[in-house]
Amino acid sequence: MTDVAGEAKRRRTFAVISHPDAGKSTMTEALALHASAITQAGAVHGKAGRRGVTSDWMELERTRGISITSAALRFEHRGHVFNLVDTPGHADFSEDTYRVLAAVDCAVMLIDAAKGMEPQTMKLFEVCRHRRIPVITFVNKWDRPGREALQLLDEIEERTGLRPTPITWPIGISGDFHGVVDRAEQRLIRYLRTPGGATKAQEADLTAEQAEAEWGGDWLRAGEEVALLDEIGADHDQKAFESHESTPVLFGAALTNFGVGRLLDALADLAPAPGPRADIDDRPRAVEAPFSGLVFKVQANMDPAHRDRIAFVRVCSGRFQRGMVLTHAATGRPFATKYAQAMFGQERATVDEAFPGDVVGLVNATALRPGDTLYDGVAVTYPPIPSFAPEHFAVARARNSGKSKQFRRGIDQLDAEGVIQVLRSDLRGDQAPVLAAVGPMQFEVVQHRLAAEFGAEISLDHLDYTLARRTDSASAELMAGQRGAEVLMRGSDQTLLAVFTDRWRMGSIKSDHPGLVLEPLIADTTT
Repeated sequence: MTDVAGEAKRRRTFAVISHPDAGKSTMTEALALHASAITQAGAVHGKAGRRGVTSDWMELERTRGISITSAALRFEHRGHVFNLVDTPGHADFSEDTYRVLAAVDCAVMLIDAAKGMEPQTMKLFEVCRHRRIPVITFVNKWDRPGREALQLLDEIEERTGLRPTPITWPIGISGDFHGVVDRAEQRLIRYLRTPGGATKAQEADLTAEQAEAEWGGDWLRAGEEVALLDEIGADHDQKAFESHESTPVLFGAALTNFGVGRLLDALADLAPAPGPRADIDDRPRAVEAPFSGLVFKVQANMDPAHRDRIAFVRVCSGRFQRGMVLTHAATGRPFATKYAQAMFGQERATVDEAFPGDVVGLVNATALRPGDTLYDGVAVTYPPIPSFAPEHFAVARARNSGKSKQFRRGIDQLDAEGVIQVLRSDLRGDQAPVLAAVGPMQFEVVQHRLAAEFGAEISLDHLDYTLARRTDSASAELMAGQRGAEVLMRGSDQTLLAVFTDRWRMGSIKSDHPGLVLEPLIADTTT
C-alpha cells in the first residue's frame, strides 16, 4: 500500500496571482520550462506565428493575449511533485481565481517592478489573507526600468501587512539587471540571456572580487543593501511565513527566465505540503483518511472534438485510483471515475492514481459543480465555495428563435461551470435570463462560447443595476414593484438576490422598509 502521508509531503500545490500584465502566464510557462515539463516557453504577446502560451487554450485567450480560464499543470522537481494551478489574471475573472485559491496550499504573488502593488493583486491577496494561504513574492520584470528594490519592500509591507524577507537581492537597478545575491545560499549569481527567453537562462557563480571587478558601483550598492537587510533582521522565518505574517521575496524576470529556477527551489523548500482540511463542521480530515476531494472548477468543451465536460478536483485526503466509485456529497449518489486525466491547456494524460495536493480532471462530470465534495468511505462535506458579488447585469436573448434549445442548454452549461451567474424570475422567463458578472469581459466570453460551442448567437441588453444583496422571500415581496430594484433567483444555488441601480437607491428602499434582509456578498466593492 502506497504511503499516503509520505506522498502528501512530496506535494506542493500553488497558484500564481497578479494584476493583469504583470507576467503571470509568462511565469507559468517559465516554471514549467525550468522543471522540464515543456521544452520551449511561449509568449503571450508576440508576432504572428510565434508560439502561444500553453496554458491559454481558449481561442479568445490567444487572440486577446490574456488568461481567461484556469489550467492545471503537474510536474516534478527535486523529488517533489508540483501542482501549479494557473489562474485568470484579468480582474473581470477574479471569481474564477477565488475558486482556484480554494484548492492550493501556497500562492506566488507576482509584482511588476515598475508598478508595485496593483489593485487586482491586492484583491487576490485579500483572498489569500482570508484563507490564510502563505504567500511567496516574486518581483518580476527587473530587466526593465522600474522602482528601487527597497522602495518596493516598503510598499509590500505597508499594503499587505506582511514582513518582507528577501531570499535573493538584485545586483543592478531595474532595467540594468546583472544577477542576484542569494542570501539563503550565500551565492552571487550572474544571469546570461538566451535568445528570446525560450530556453533556460544560463547561470554562473561569481566571487565578490569578480563581481566588484565586473559590476563596480552596482555591486557595491547591492552589497550595502544586503548588509542593511542583515542588520534589520529581514531573514526568512518559516513559522512566520506559514502563519501569514511574512513573505519571502525574490527578484527576477520571467520573460528571460532570470530567477525562475530559484523561485522553483523556494517553493520546494518553503511552500507547505498538504495538511488536514476542515470540513463544513470545522472538523479536520487527515490526509491519511479515505479519499476525499473538492471540485473547484468545471470546464466544458476544452476538447472541441469531443464536447466533454471536465471537473477539476483537488485531492484533499487519501489515495485516488482511476475507476473507483465515489460518493457525491451533495446528492448521495455514486460517481464513477473511469476517465481521469491530468491536463494543461488542451494537453492531456491519463491519471491512474493521485494523492493529497494533486489535481485530477474527471471527464464527463455532468453532475458536478464548483464547491462539490466527492468522498470514499467515511462521509465528509467541505465548505462550499461562495460566489462573488456581481456588479454588471444584462438580459440575454437568442438572436435566432429557432436556436432556443441550444441557447438554454448553453446558458445552463455556462452557469454550471461558474462562467457567469444566471438569474431568473417568473416575470422575465427562461427565454430572457439576467446574466450577472463581476466584470464586463465575462459577457464577451459568454457570447463567444455560446456562438462557437452551441451555435447560439445572443443579444445582450445591459441593465442599470450595479450591486446585489442576498435577501429572502419576505423581503422580495416588500420590494416587488420598487423602482430601481428587482429580486431575482440565482439558479446555481436558489439564492434570492436583490439588485439595485446604486447604493443610494438601496439605502432609500431600506429606509422605507427597515426590516429588509439585505446581506452583502463576497468581494463586494460597494461596501
